[in-house]
Order: sequence, then structure tokens, then C-alpha cells
Amino acid sequence: MKKKSKNSSLAVGRSVLVAETQALQSAATRLDDNFTRVVTMVCGARGKVVVTGIGKSSLVAHSIAATLCSLGTPAVYLHAGEAAHGDIGVVQKSDVVILVSKSGATPELVRLAPVLRAHGAKLVALVGNLRSPLAGEADAVLDAAVACEADPLGLAPTSSAVVALALGHAVAAAVAAARGFSVNDFARTHPSGQLGRNLLLRVADVMHGMKEIAVAGPDGSMRDVVVAMTRRPLGAACVVDKRKKLVGLVTDGDIRRALQKYEDIRPLKVVDVMTVNPIRVMPETLLGDALRLMEERTSQISVLPVVGAQARCLGLLRLHDIYQH
Repeated sequence: MKKKSKNSSLAVGRSVLVAETQALQSAATRLDDNFTRVVTMVCGARGKVVVTGIGKSSLVAHSIAATLCSLGTPAVYLHAGEAAHGDIGVVQKSDVVILVSKSGATPELVRLAPVLRAHGAKLVALVGNLRSPLAGEADAVLDAAVACEADPLGLAPTSSAVVALALGHAVAAAVAAARGFSVNDFARTHPSGQLGRNLLLRVADVMHGMKEIAVAGPDGSMRDVVVAMTRRPLGAACVVDKRKKLVGLVTDGDIRRALQKYEDIRPLKVVDVMTVNPIRVMPETLLGDALRLMEERTSQISVLPVVGAQARCLGLLRLHDIYQH
């Protein structure tokens, strides 16, 4: 019985994913001049985009507004039920309002549409019925129709919610592309997130300088380097020559491997254990580029020495610094 239940669950799960995929593919083939009109309206608007809906469509509206903001288009969510009780004041004459409704006949939105038009806003109906009241009120219509919902009962807003959300994402992406929204623009809208940090901050902003790291000479003893790394536990020691030029790196892993290889490591010199000419990074390197150096390799590394002109050692960058600084 348990095996049958498991197989049944897998079948349902796969059927949902297939149905929603097919709904998205169908919606993509139906994109027409209305989509272009919506993008032009948003790009030409002097105000913001207001996205509104009721029930599950309100959750979709929330996400569409958030994605628009993320890609550089000012947008807010408006609760359709609260709009008639004062919240409609957020809508200005220069705004574009996207009304999200599967049926296109949601009473709260139908009542709201003429009021929004009276405010001078442009209206976009993102609906599953092109012959609906909301479609008739709108300046442009996005076709979010689905042949059926993906749940076993065919009732829950599954495929319809996915298609509506995807159309909102499509508008946000097309507007961003039309406006030339760049990687640097994206970073400015995400200054506190990891993506923004990777695009805005440089190695110099988070690295550990020479006074904070363990440093050793190539002819130093293993005892000395272990003591130095214990006092400054950053996972590695930079090996430098008399001119402070980086010549190697000793990591915690190098010491463990030396202990496995040699019965007694006390006679060893740092040069016997260090990695010669290790991967290094410049202080002006973006964190995102440094992260790729550390992670996009067969064997990931967790520390990078930082060097300046003529390979002069300036400090150390840890993977932890990129994520946690």
C-alpha cells in the first residue's frame, strides 16, 4: 500500500509540473501587441506601477510589484478591498495600474476600475478571460487564460496563478531591457543582499590586512607558522619573501596533509609545505569575481591572498568574509 501511495504522489506531482509547463508554453505563444503596448505604457509613464488583486491573485500581485521594483521599475501593491476605503490615494494620474484576476469579473476589481480611470491612471487587465468586464475596461489586456488548473480537482488556482505571475515577470523583464537596466543598476536596488554586495563591494572593502593575518617566510619552521596561524585563525598564512612579495600560501589543509605524509613535521620548512604561486586576487576586484575564483573550480578554496603591484602581499580574503562581513 505504501508503495502505491508513493507512486501515486509522484504521478500527481509530475502531472502538476507538466500541466503548468504546458500552460506557460501556451501563454508564450499568445503574446501579442497587447504585451508590447503594456511595456510601452510602463516605460512611458511618469509615475509608478500599481498592482492589485483579491485572494490568490493578490499574492500574485504582491510578487509582480516586488519583481518590478527589483528590476528598477517603481511599483506598489494595492489591496483592492481597502482601495475604496482610502488606499486608492496611492494612485496618481501618471500611474499604470495592473489588475490581476483569473475570471476578469472579480467584483472588487470591477468596481475599482472606473474609479482608477477617473484618477487618470492607465489600466492593464491581467486576466484569464478576454471577454470579461475587466478586459473591456482596460487600455491593454494580458491573456492569462489556462485550459485547466493543475490540481487533481481542477479547481485551485495553480496553473492560472503561475501564468499570471510569469506574465508579470515578463513585463518587468521587458521594461528593464527597454530601459537599459544594467548590472550596476541591479546592484543599487539590492545594496544589502548578497547579490548587491557581490556587485558593489570590492575585495578591499572586506579583506584582512597584513596586521590581521598570519605571515611566514619560506625558510621559517613549521612550528612558527602553526603558532602564527593559531594566533590569527583565518585559515591560512601568507608566505612572503624579504620584499614582502607573495611566494606561497599555507592553509589548514596543507598542514593536515603534511601530518598525514610525514611522521614528524618539525624538521620541515614552510617552503616544503606551502602552495607555490597560489591563486590570488587584487584589492580592486569585485566580490562577485573573487567568489567565482573560489567556487567555480573542481576543488573549491576558502581563502585567497590579496596582492598589489609586483605581487606585494596586502592581506587575505576568506569565503566567510564575502558572505558575512
